[in-house]
Amino acid sequence: MSTDPTSVAFDALITGSPTKTGIPVPNGVLDQLDAGQRPAVVVTLDGYTYQTSVGVMGGQHLVPVSAAIRKATGVAAGSHVRVTLTLAAGPRTADVPSDLAEALEREPTAKAFFANLSNSLQRMHVDHINAAKAPETRQRRINKCVALFLEGKPR
Repeated sequence: MSTDPTSVAFDALITGSPTKTGIPVPNGVLDQLDAGQRPAVVVTLDGYTYQTSVGVMGGQHLVPVSAAIRKATGVAAGSHVRVTLTLAAGPRTADVPSDLAEALEREPTAKAFFANLSNSLQRMHVDHINAAKAPETRQRRINKCVALFLEGKPR
């Protein structure tokens, strides 16, 4: 483990099933980070970086590994990985896809409404749009988001 109090590195075995996976956080890591039991962290997983929060499931502290992250990194339940947890500095942000950003640019009221949503709601909308397989579905979801925001509705 590293000696930097805002960053801790360790080797781990990804646990779970093919559809739900997580990285168990070893005892002492959260004490070393000294940011509570569910801190916001930047995870570096075998060189791939993403932002999340430490969670608890069945009494075990875990870092989630989503399907998108498993696809990007090629890891799965049972994979041995090198992990670095770094305390997240500043607010979390959603990575807004360019087509949604362009639609919001055309509607300043919707753009302002989206900007004031919590990070989790922003990510919910972005994830829903990114999950669309067909371009028509993606565009329909973008249009629905913009319409909701123009009505002042978060979802």
